Amino acid sequence: MIKSFLKVHTKVFLLLITLSFPLLSCSSKQETPDPTQTPQPVSTPTPSPVPFTKYGETLIDVTYCTANNLSQTMDVYFPDAGGPWPVLVYVHGGAWMHGDKSEAAMFARGMTAQGYLVVSINYRLYPAGRYPAMIEDVKCAIRSLRANASEYNLDPNRIGAVGVSAGGHLVALLGTSEASAGWDVGEYTDQSSRVQAVVAMAPVTDLTRKFPNADIELMRQVGFGEDNIVQASPIMHVTADDPPFLLIHGDRDELVPVEQSQLMYDRLVEANVPAQLVIVRNARHSMSAPDGSATPTLVEINQIIQSFLAQHLR
Repeated sequence: MIKSFLKVHTKVFLLLITLSFPLLSCSSKQETPDPTQTPQPVSTPTPSPVPFTKYGETLIDVTYCTANNLSQTMDVYFPDAGGPWPVLVYVHGGAWMHGDKSEAAMFARGMTAQGYLVVSINYRLYPAGRYPAMIEDVKCAIRSLRANASEYNLDPNRIGAVGVSAGGHLVALLGTSEASAGWDVGEYTDQSSRVQAVVAMAPVTDLTRKFPNADIELMRQVGFGEDNIVQASPIMHVTADDPPFLLIHGDRDELVPVEQSQLMYDRLVEANVPAQLVIVRNARHSMSAPDGSATPTLVEINQIIQSFLAQHLR
């Protein structure tokens, strides 16, 4: 029951925010400090003279890395024209126990229309995959994309990561952890797993704290293990050279308390990392409210995300 509940919340959020793409003229309010200036990604590489043939296509179940003889796969959504494109890597939620890359299909179509190459990845799930398997897979996906940049017509210097709930945890960990964490293992280790922007929605950021959701508590105690919860917490890895962060969280989130984003935001600001925190009033884990009173609305949240990505990846 709890697993199905988590799946529905993530899918509802993605569906509703996708439907708001045509309505990006709405205004929004953000809770954000004055941004700290950081070096911008280098300019877009010169396109390859070889004609690109995958415009508008979707590639399903492409292997990006193999770990323990298990292929980890991604779905790749191509814009209709242009390139090399900035990349959005979507990491699904589901308490690190379930979920699938296919949930990003509608979101991907909306973002490819905005000129982004969208890649939605699967990763090893509990119980087959235990910490640090999931973050090792996410990092390998980034390295794989960089190693195959010309094949996908992507700009390896403009990669952003987007995640919801457990996926928010993984993209936050991706954005804050250094190579010294030891998670850059397996294939393509000559490539960097760094990203240039992170969008984390309802993320788990501090596993040392208890959670009201039974699945998350199980993972905290068993899937990660009490000995690893500090190392597995994004908040513990924050340093001044981290990429810009956008954190979005409902103040009535019944699964992941809003303090998880507030604490992460405070730590990022303390380290002078460019950060925005959007607290959605009256919203639950799905970023919506049963009576429709959530503010900012999903249309406004969409615009906030679009503006953030345009600032840091375009």
